[in-house]
Amino acid sequence: MEAVYANDNHSTVLHEKNGVIYLTFTKLDAAGLTHGFSTRIGGVSKGYFSSMNLSFNRGDDEACVRENFRRIGRAIGFDPDDLVMSSQVHETRICVVGNKDRGDGILRPAKKNTDALITDEPGLPLCTSYADCVPLIFYDPVRRVTGMAHSGWRGTAARIGAKFVAFMEKHYGCDPEDVIAVIGPSICADCYEVGREVAEVFEETFAPEEAGEILKPGIPGKYQLDLWKANEIILLGAGIRRENLDITDLCTSCNKDLLFSHRASHGKRGNMGCFVML
Repeated sequence: MEAVYANDNHSTVLHEKNGVIYLTFTKLDAAGLTHGFSTRIGGVSKGYFSSMNLSFNRGDDEACVRENFRRIGRAIGFDPDDLVMSSQVHETRICVVGNKDRGDGILRPAKKNTDALITDEPGLPLCTSYADCVPLIFYDPVRRVTGMAHSGWRGTAARIGAKFVAFMEKHYGCDPEDVIAVIGPSICADCYEVGREVAEVFEETFAPEEAGEILKPGIPGKYQLDLWKANEIILLGAGIRRENLDITDLCTSCNKDLLFSHRASHGKRGNMGCFVML
């Protein structure tokens, strides 16, 4: 049984299947790409991991995490034992993966020092993990290439999204104008307070008018950082067409009953997963 719910933001669709609630994105749905973004609802974990925690590294019971992967895999449509997962370090390394990598992160250790995964292999599910940082998803329906990048403030300042688009172009012959991209659920500007040292990084790496859109003064010495706007500027500048870009307005911190948030929970949380498969 599956139920599909309308959402005020037309980029996001909320699904419920066998008690598992997950999100998809309208442009990727229209393109026929198998994908999804988990919520914290529909798993078996307890306490502050409740209930769909998808991290083996935060102290949850391993058997619960494996059951959670089984449930989200069944809901979205992939075998969790085939997953390729990244081990994220807030840098910009992009890893090409194929059939030889099936099970990395589930049956074996995850890809080390990797914040982005890409493949042209059909039937190979990829996964990156989130609890406030920005998921970026990419799909070229012409060249049949897909992948994703984990973009926290460091990755955003280093323009991991633009590097991903350039990688698609160089290694797979993709035309950026063909690429469909998503800026997924993450912390919103109203909830994301940063200090002067972080603000200076964005002031140095973005044009003054762009930095003015990305950073807003908060209480003295603090700023509100808009990672959605920063990644929008980056992706449009990399050649993604606006009509091919979905931008969610679903904040992890504002919706802590639906989504895990590191800030809202003061670190007592699980992880969500973002999944794509050709």
